[in-house]
Amino acid sequence: MDHVDPRRLIPRTNDLLALPPVREARTRLNERVVLGLVRDIQEQARRGDLPPGEVEPVLLAAIAGRRATTLRPVLNATGVIVHTNLGRAPLSAAAVDAVVAASGYVDVELDLADGNRSRRGAGARAALLAACPAAEDALVVNNGAAALLLATTALAIGREVVVSRGELVEIGAGFRLTDLMESTGARLHEVGTTNRTHLHDYAGALGPDTGCILKVHPSNFRVDGFTSAVPLQELAPLAHAHGVSLVADLGSGLLAPDPHLPDEPDVATALAAGADVVIASGDKLLGGPQAGLLLGGREVITRLARHPLARAVRADKLALAALEATVAGGTPPVVQALHADAGDLRRRTDRLARELGVPVVPHDGRVGGGGAPGFPLPGWALRLPEGLARPLRTGDPAVLPRVHDGSCLLDLRCVPADQDDRILEAVRQALATLKSADAGRAG
Repeated sequence: MDHVDPRRLIPRTNDLLALPPVREARTRLNERVVLGLVRDIQEQARRGDLPPGEVEPVLLAAIAGRRATTLRPVLNATGVIVHTNLGRAPLSAAAVDAVVAASGYVDVELDLADGNRSRRGAGARAALLAACPAAEDALVVNNGAAALLLATTALAIGREVVVSRGELVEIGAGFRLTDLMESTGARLHEVGTTNRTHLHDYAGALGPDTGCILKVHPSNFRVDGFTSAVPLQELAPLAHAHGVSLVADLGSGLLAPDPHLPDEPDVATALAAGADVVIASGDKLLGGPQAGLLLGGREVITRLARHPLARAVRADKLALAALEATVAGGTPPVVQALHADAGDLRRRTDRLARELGVPVVPHDGRVGGGGAPGFPLPGWALRLPEGLARPLRTGDPAVLPRVHDGSCLLDLRCVPADQDDRILEAVRQALATLKSADAGRAG
């Protein structure tokens, strides 16, 4: 009997593309993606990694699981509310609806009444001014770094930015504010020391070359002990007496004081203290999309808006829609998680613990994203074996736990209550996966 090369048994491309599930997939995925999946699985069979008879079922499984985006929804069980690696703030229902509505044609830069071009993002601007009456005007750009870049460029290009050495911060991924500001052509004039800066340090630095004074809220760290910093209300008279702008980069996104975070700066207080421009992030404690917010006096915000760089860093229609809905809509998830009821968290955690037969341990959540560094949010967590972390992350749904001291901890602070049963099922699946892996190793 003649030997038949098994590669001749591999289904042809046209036959695989004609399968009904594959034809259906071609309505939601482009031809390149579908054809790539087909050829990849055929190549596995040619290498001998897959029997020819398994090509069709493996392809159908791959097609069923393939989406147009590779981003996967994740249940955040870390207790960190503004989790940068998970995209920071989850959007509110109102913001999600606004993004869907804005995905088509919208009047982002058009006055429908008279048919003329209008100010871009007028709705988001109006919502911000209504929420923060201390601001005379507002401008939205694509993120907080862009807001600082625009302010530094417009106010101090070729001139000096006076800033305390204790505020020359580096944040995530090695990003340094000093590098950003120097890239604009401005020169940094550092004053004071790492731990102590006084008003006379700023006064001695001001001169004809001063473009602005910058105050930066340190992110992700706190300096305690023998320290001194100059508050905005003392800096403002000095800046204005010399005719220079005072810029405050708060980062965290609070528009008004939050009694739950007494040490976290907010836009309204900074403006009342005399700041000319206040910079904040839309996707941190504000709880909205990625955006850089510049609020302040009408004259200086107009100056920033008219700078050529403003066009390069402007926010798109989806961000503007989500931002307006975040500010004007109901309480966003970030704020809900920050103010979560401790008793309710304990009841939810206890229920899952009973179902799973695992202990509950005290666990402090965090604001995250550079907000309220070191400030604990007391709560509770399920304590599971550390080995469950990977199957939880890679399961369906994907669940991100906190791995700490040899345990896998699940904190429900950032998990919507209607998702508790999905957490329960995810843990059961992870336990089954871990048990199967252990059995395989033992065999």
